[in-house]
This record gives sequence, C-alpha cells and structure tokens, in this order.
Amino acid sequence: MRFVSVNPATGRRIASYPAHGARAIAQAIARAAQAQSPWRALSPKQRARQLRALAGELVSRRDDLAALATAEMGKPLAQARAEIEKSALLCRYYADHGPDFLVPERPAGAAANAHVTFEPLGVVLAIMPWNFPFWQVFRAAVPALLAGNTLLLKHAPCVPGCALALNNVFAAAGVPAGVFQSLLIDTTAVPALIADPRVRAVTLTGSTAAGRTVAALAGAAMKPGVFELGGSDAFIVLADADLERAAEIGAMSRLLNSGQSCVCAKRFIVVQSVVDEFSRRLVERMAARKVGDPTQLETDIGPLARADLRDHLHAQVTASIARGARLLLGGAPLPGRGFFYAPTVLTDVASGMPAYDEELFGPVASIIAVRDEAAAIRVANDSAYGLSATLFTRSAGRAQRLVPQLEAGAVFVNDLVRSSPELPFGGTKLSGYGRELGAWGLRAFVNVKTVVG
Repeated sequence: MRFVSVNPATGRRIASYPAHGARAIAQAIARAAQAQSPWRALSPKQRARQLRALAGELVSRRDDLAALATAEMGKPLAQARAEIEKSALLCRYYADHGPDFLVPERPAGAAANAHVTFEPLGVVLAIMPWNFPFWQVFRAAVPALLAGNTLLLKHAPCVPGCALALNNVFAAAGVPAGVFQSLLIDTTAVPALIADPRVRAVTLTGSTAAGRTVAALAGAAMKPGVFELGGSDAFIVLADADLERAAEIGAMSRLLNSGQSCVCAKRFIVVQSVVDEFSRRLVERMAARKVGDPTQLETDIGPLARADLRDHLHAQVTASIARGARLLLGGAPLPGRGFFYAPTVLTDVASGMPAYDEELFGPVASIIAVRDEAAAIRVANDSAYGLSATLFTRSAGRAQRLVPQLEAGAVFVNDLVRSSPELPFGGTKLSGYGRELGAWGLRAFVNVKTVVG
C-alpha cells in the first residue's frame, strides 16, 4: 500500500510514500514503550526545554513547512505560515507554564499529609486530520509529551508529506528517539494499535463518524480519550448588533481555511428585523474575498482538500436549494483545474435541509432568520453539534444572560472564535468530549494519583 499526496489546487499528484507495514508498526510501538521510561524520568522542566527547541525548529522551518501544507491540502500560504507560528507559540506556552500544571496539589480540606500527583500514562495514540496538519498535531502532542507520555501519530492519508516532516522536526529539536513517531498507516491498523496494552490512551480530531468508531474501540479497551469532532457553529446576530463588525467577522470566520474548520461559523442565525441588512453585508464581504492560487500570499480562499469533499459539499448545497433555500451568492464548483468551490451564501434555510442539519465543510454560509433572541437561542441549540458559538449584541447584560443558555464548548461575544494555548478547547453533544489546551489538555493524559502519608 502507498499513500499518495495530490495538490488540490491542480489535481496533480505530488508524491507517493510506502505505508508502514505490520513489522514497522510493531517496532514503533516497542520504541515508544521503551522510550517512555527514561522520558518520564526527566523533570517537567527538563522536558520543557525540548519544547523550546521544538519552537525554534518550527520558526526556522516555517516557510518550508507552510509550503508543504499548501501543496498537500491547499491552505492559503499566509494562513499556513500563521499555523506554523501558532504551533511554535503553543510550544513556548507549555514550556513556560506547563510544569506548573504538574506540580502536586493538596486539595482544599484534605489532610496535611495528603496530596495529588499528576503522572504520565504511557504511550498515547493520536489520530489527526488534514485541515490543520501541523497545529492539530502539536495541540495534541505537546501537552501529552510534557506530561511524560510518548506519542504515536496516525495522520490523515492525504497529507503524508506533512506527517513525515513532523518526524524530522522532532528529531532536529533533539527529542529522544521513540518519544514522537509519525506512522503512515491505514485506518485498518488502528484497532490493533488501540488494543495493544502498551498504548494507554487515544486522542482524535476528526469527523463524528470516526470519533464514534475510535471511542468505541477505546472504551472496549478501557482507555481514556479526548475527541474533538465536527461542528456546525451558530453565529447569532441580534437586533442590536454592530452589523458592520458582525458581517466582517462572519465572513472571516466562515472562510477561514477555505471554510474547512470545525469552528468556522456555519449557521448564521439572524433576528428578522436585521436579516436583510446583515445578509447584504455578508454577501458583499464573502464576494470580495480572493479565490485562487493558494501559493500567492494575497489569496484568501484556496481549494477544498479533495475532490470528494467538494462533491459532497455541492450535493449538500443543491439538496438545500431543492428543499427551499435561496441562493444569494455562488453555489457551484469553480471551473478549471483543482477542487475550488465558489464562496456561497444561502438564505431561507430551515430544518430538514442539509444547510441546517449537517456540517458544511467548505465556504458556504447558511442564513436562518428568527423572530427574536429566544428563537435564536432555540435554533442555535437545535443541532446535534456543540463545539462553539458566536453571539453579536451591543448589550453586555444581554450577552451575560444568554451565554449560559448556549450548548457549546466555547462562546465568543462580538469576536472571532479561535483556539488559544491557555484556554480549554472542545465540545459537547456530537462534537465530542474531553478538552485540549491549557491545564485541561495537559491533564487529559495523566494518572491523577492520591497520595496519603
């Protein structure tokens, strides 16, 4: 078996890589298990020094790594460079603050001779997606490694070059052999990896379908996991919102990574009294973004990562229109080479349409008009997903009252939803469970041990 990378901007093959076979996988598990003992013996501050070295390697290799992401999954180059810089920021954050999260604690009210320690579990299996081929990996790997675990990476099959480049980055930073290993393996190899007693935990970012399958395997093996899955994020615009800012942030959010992000705004839930004006402004801003060659720094929107993803998105759009949605912008694949899709805005979206019920992974905004703020909250929560949400209102009091009513792992008021190293990231409902980032992400893969005496 071989893994083939294809440039989604041209549809042309870039390279082909041999898959790791059963023997290579067995050797990798053995190396990870053997490396974990001396790695955990280091102090958190010693492991933190390796994270600083990782940050340095990322900065020095930024342009090359970004160009690789752009070539393999079509991310606009400026965004790809920002992804590498953010990954370096994450390494520095955990190097600076992570050791403090691992300091033993004495809980309030506990006896003087009692305390709690945070110890590594062992080998962690990380199953990561293609849409942020570096950031997603570092988000999972860095806290797991700082806690004293070792990590095996199964990356998405369409970004094999990125997967192998990660091995080089960790090695160049001086991370000991076996502590981080990226494997080119098919999904058929995953069940045996999870079942292996040396693998102690699993983390996955991807679709809800993939999350269900992997979570079931991890549960059967009694292994903890963190699952960051799909999202159909609500972007609520109330009658008192700053429409200019809402439209600009809305377009920015919906088109981030060419619309291929779990936390992109997807369902624009707008109070009826301002829906026409907001829709006009959103269409203007979506139409103004430049679609084209992702290697050009001025490009805002690149191709979708694969042809099948574009085909699925178009099927969702056409099905929604057939069921009564109205097209304000776009609505079709762009002609020519590559897997480009026109920035699209649908309105009159309602329950029963894919644009309402499903996650649209691409540059398509769904506008849903509602009567008032109570209806806005009800529609926002009328989703199988619960990753994040945005609320636009000029009233701080109204925001304070409504935020607790939103079923989401994060709510941003009058601002762009984004992940940040110090804040927990994750969702509820079919968007998964567990948290990445901050102290929460670091403690996701530790044994919380009570010690008395």
